[in-house]
Amino acid sequence: MNKVLSSAEEALKLVKVCDGDRIMLGGFGLCGIPENLIEALRKSGVKDITCISNNAGVDDFGLGRLLDTRQIKKMVSTYVGENAIFERQFLDGELEVEFVPQGTFAERLRAGGAGIPAFFTPTGVGTPIAEGKETREFNGKTYLMEKWLRARLAFVKAYKGDRYGNLVYRKTARNFNPMMASAAEITIAEVEHLVEPGELDPEAVVTTGIFVQYIFEGSNYEKRIEQRTVRHKQ
Repeated sequence: MNKVLSSAEEALKLVKVCDGDRIMLGGFGLCGIPENLIEALRKSGVKDITCISNNAGVDDFGLGRLLDTRQIKKMVSTYVGENAIFERQFLDGELEVEFVPQGTFAERLRAGGAGIPAFFTPTGVGTPIAEGKETREFNGKTYLMEKWLRARLAFVKAYKGDRYGNLVYRKTARNFNPMMASAAEITIAEVEHLVEPGELDPEAVVTTGIFVQYIFEGSNYEKRIEQRTVRHKQ
């Protein structure tokens, strides 16, 4: 199977992205986000998307680009405090939001990839997160049942990948990408460097090609910094 595509646009056309799709998008803040695929989504005009992503970018970058065009119907996220568009749409009732504690978010993704439909965690017990969810007691402590996260599509970003779909991430840009790659029916990986099989150190491969259906080499990465903090010279 040839997994290599020429662009994000070809990838979206091939997997038939459509209105109402449920899509996982890797990244933490603006680090390790699939920039090319997000821009291709914007240009495609598809709407009513449910986005599963740690956060929603900033006003003019990342998923903020899709919020600006009102293509996102629902966000499943852990932190959204950097996006004024998100705030406005949420408060105006235009955007549905499912807030998830960050550790729970990671475990729900991992469970989705491992085929575990539900698990119990103490996180969220006694808070609004627990409303409508089953609780049980284990060893004298109350736990909350959380369900896996899965989606039809996962868009992930890696530093390097080979033609078989094996992926290597660069430092913190790894974040949620590997878990999302395993928790979707179809995973599209965009990489900064596409290499030939055998060029990657097997010990460095995090996501194996079995989880990746399509791969392409991206371009024009901005890699913005969400909050730039510097120390003044003494």
